[in-house]
Amino acid sequence: MRSANQTKIRAAHFLSLLLPNPPTYGEFCYFFFFFFFFFFCNNLQREWLAAAVGWGVGEALVMEEVELSPPGPMEIRIKVVCTSLCRSDITAWLSQAQASLFPRIFGHEASGIVESVGQGVTEFQEGDHVLTLFTGECMTCRLCTSGKSNMCQVLGLERRGVMHSDQKTRFSIKGRPIYHYCAVSSFSEYTVVHSGCAAKVSPIAPLEKICLLSCGVAAGLGAAWKVADISQGSTIVIFGLGTVGLAVAQGAKIKGASRIIGVDINPEKCEKGLSFYALNLVFDGETMETALYLDAKAFGVTEVVNPNDLSEPIQQVIRRITEGGADFCFECVGDTGIITTALQSCCDGWGTTVTLGVPKVKPDITAHYGLFLTGRKLIGSLFGGWKPKSEIPLLVDMYLRKEIHVDEFITHNLPFEEINQAFDLMQEGKCLRCVLHMP
Repeated sequence: MRSANQTKIRAAHFLSLLLPNPPTYGEFCYFFFFFFFFFFCNNLQREWLAAAVGWGVGEALVMEEVELSPPGPMEIRIKVVCTSLCRSDITAWLSQAQASLFPRIFGHEASGIVESVGQGVTEFQEGDHVLTLFTGECMTCRLCTSGKSNMCQVLGLERRGVMHSDQKTRFSIKGRPIYHYCAVSSFSEYTVVHSGCAAKVSPIAPLEKICLLSCGVAAGLGAAWKVADISQGSTIVIFGLGTVGLAVAQGAKIKGASRIIGVDINPEKCEKGLSFYALNLVFDGETMETALYLDAKAFGVTEVVNPNDLSEPIQQVIRRITEGGADFCFECVGDTGIITTALQSCCDGWGTTVTLGVPKVKPDITAHYGLFLTGRKLIGSLFGGWKPKSEIPLLVDMYLRKEIHVDEFITHNLPFEEINQAFDLMQEGKCLRCVLHMP
């Protein structure tokens, strides 16, 4: 083994070949430490990880090695554990509701574990279990403090593909910025979000299940409970029996609605009482009829109508079979034409239509003023009216107490690398929620 003196001599000799005036051994150590520290910190600034990147409208997502910046002030970095595919991801991927932004990392309905926190963050620490939030809550702006809305002026729905704080991205590939989606971008092994766009949840809640409460299921439950405030004995009609629509049904059943009519053009949902989706993978064809009956009862839907099977407009059928119209109608499709239909399906005097869907085309609503003169109401619902950070953890607690159903909405579980299969299933109408599991 070399002695310490021999090491010093060799180091000094090496530097003498590079520099005309070689430093002393002490200066060499200082230089080496500074160089190592700079290199180490520079590599900490960006971390390489796998993400599913969309490069163009409707193009299959590509698994890429991307760079992720560390959390900035008031931001946290999350290790995504599970993320589920929402219909709005499909809409944005197809650029049906707004101008296209590519390359982009989609995904917003997710659960994970806090990996690190940025400057000024005090409510989160490493290891906390969280749900991501596509709309945040700063708790200090006029809307947050009004007590009248779940909107936020600071951390509201982000549509430009950047972070709220500095209007920049945190993802990149070889220096090229990658746009975010809803300031979340959960189709990635790790992501960075504003601390106001994450909710701390119970560590005993299964992350592979409760990820659905960060968007779809919560939106439907809240629309029934908080936005419409359904009264006991009400008759309601739900247009669109996807995850959100069935969550509305569950919420209506819990609130005591006496009649819950589902409207959908997917014949499988109508013929099989909605539950083909939730139970066919479990029972695999065995005792299917019993399974279907039990599942339909679990969601709360009492009857289903397919407009394509009717010889007259659906609104006329609804008004006839409800003896004058429904107390509440919910538009869960994302079609402004159906909003008008829902209004026409409501009863006079107090009939209320709640719209939850994101329109893919034709964002303007057309309705005759007479509908409103007769006392009908139209209400918009974002995230079911829930205060994101304050109230979503309460839903998780309700799930743990078995007061609400979440597991039944999960029809498929896939590894993250099979994300394009999840997109296919959603587009083909063959799933409710597909949960993607990170490696």
